[in-house]
Amino acid sequence: MVLSFLIYPPLRRARFGGVAWYDWLLIAASIAVVAYPLWDFEEFIYRAALPTVRDQIFGALTIVLILEATRRTTGWVLPAVAIGFLAYARFGAYLPPPWTHQGYQIDRLVGHMYITLEGIFGVPLDVAATFIILFTIYGAVLEFSKAGEFYVNFSLAATGGKPAAAGRTVTLASFLLGGPSGSGVATTVTLGSVAWPLLAKAGYDKDSAGGLLSAGGIGAIISPPVLGAAAFLIAEFLRISYLDVLAMAAIPTILYYWSIFAMVELDARKFGAKPIHVEGENCWSLTRKYGFHFISLVTIVVFMMWGYTAILSVAYAIMVAILLSYIRRDTALTPTRLWKMFEKGTTDVLSVAATCATAGIIVGVVTLTGLGLKFSFIILTLAGNSLFLTVLYTALALWVLGLAVPVTASYIIAAVITAPAMIKLGIPEYAAHMFIFYYAVLSEVSPPTALSPFAAAAITGGNPYKTTMMAWKYTLPAFLVPFMFTLHPDGIGLLLKGSWENIFWTTVTAAIGLAALAAGFTGWLKVATTKVERLLLIVAGLVLVYPNLLQDLIGMGLFALVVLFHYRRSREAIA
Repeated sequence: MVLSFLIYPPLRRARFGGVAWYDWLLIAASIAVVAYPLWDFEEFIYRAALPTVRDQIFGALTIVLILEATRRTTGWVLPAVAIGFLAYARFGAYLPPPWTHQGYQIDRLVGHMYITLEGIFGVPLDVAATFIILFTIYGAVLEFSKAGEFYVNFSLAATGGKPAAAGRTVTLASFLLGGPSGSGVATTVTLGSVAWPLLAKAGYDKDSAGGLLSAGGIGAIISPPVLGAAAFLIAEFLRISYLDVLAMAAIPTILYYWSIFAMVELDARKFGAKPIHVEGENCWSLTRKYGFHFISLVTIVVFMMWGYTAILSVAYAIMVAILLSYIRRDTALTPTRLWKMFEKGTTDVLSVAATCATAGIIVGVVTLTGLGLKFSFIILTLAGNSLFLTVLYTALALWVLGLAVPVTASYIIAAVITAPAMIKLGIPEYAAHMFIFYYAVLSEVSPPTALSPFAAAAITGGNPYKTTMMAWKYTLPAFLVPFMFTLHPDGIGLLLKGSWENIFWTTVTAAIGLAALAAGFTGWLKVATTKVERLLLIVAGLVLVYPNLLQDLIGMGLFALVVLFHYRRSREAIA
């Protein structure tokens, strides 16, 4: 909170004459509300149900300060949602069934939020203070040691010379750059400044280029080894290691980028993209000089496989990345760079930390009022205990939620409200949480408002709403992947669960299904598809993404038939 009030002005304008006097008051209050519980901690922790007047004053002030810090760092929407939840907790007795509850007075409400570990100081803030801060510092190390620049140059060198080269570059660079950053917007902006001229040169219009940049960028949040902040929360909620979360994310990440790659290849044929030839060093020369930047990425996973915690693993990876930077003079983290690196690493976490604290307030209301069970009951009732409808309603709820709040907050809210309904219908707990995580991420590129496409549009000069629709087009096949590991028991193969035979077969059929959907959505294979071919491709893709042997065989047969007739028709047309 201290840094938030020092760095972020009260309004989105330049600060007048440095830090305002009232910000110093907020900073003093921030220190006081955190120091107060430590004054008589042993007695303080037992007063949750019957807080003193002084406890209530400090607790209420903490809530106000957190909401203001969140408003400054992320905008007004999430604080408004939190205030709505607090109002629900206070005035629940006046609401109609099934939303009604007894209603809680200020003393009980503040005590639950401020004194227990179910509110502000719960799992979300704990994760922000341990995992997330270290990973933001790690991302800053890679940025200031020029690892990010190497990843982009490596991608350019590896994919140049083909009509789809520009699109391939964006896809590969998004994965390499996004994995360490864990931020969709940061990846989009960083890559966009370099890749937009290449995309324009290849023939992409502003909206298509922005859509591709944002689609690739958002993959950062689902890409190992860092993923997004919500991935650490999955590990905490499920009481599993972060390495288990990485394993579950591996195949869905590959399928996500595979679907984008397929769309890129077909789009390049559709509008006749021009080959891109990049002047500069080749792939092997770059790897020989700067390939050491890959080592720290592997270090995280290796240390976790050796049994170290994720916190220790990333701490060692930070040290390894800093030491490796001194291999070359141009990448060395000099004292000035090192200072800027730590500054960026700590300031980058402010918005996430404020989000986690505010999300803790929302979670506190849910646990105090029993809202999670009520909401789950409502979903199950509306769905008529149908598994498909329950999963669909959960996806729609996350879509709507993602319009208003960041990915981390979307995941936390949905995890406590909608996950119980999915689990009650037999979906494994880990699959339910991974479904919620992926839809919380995908809401970042969903219309009508999406942060990554809006950032990409600012770089390309395109229309933000058209860019959002193009981003949605590129990611649309990937929206079906979470349904695959929830609707059928065999689908958990995509999360590396079950037999290796099932994992292999489910992954292959999913990849073929996504390729069929990509062809159907773009309306192109070797040449333009007919309306019938396009419809059959979409049907084949939808059938294939349902992980059942009979459907897989039907889908593959239908896809093969369409491809056979299409290529025969295209040869006849050329002849």
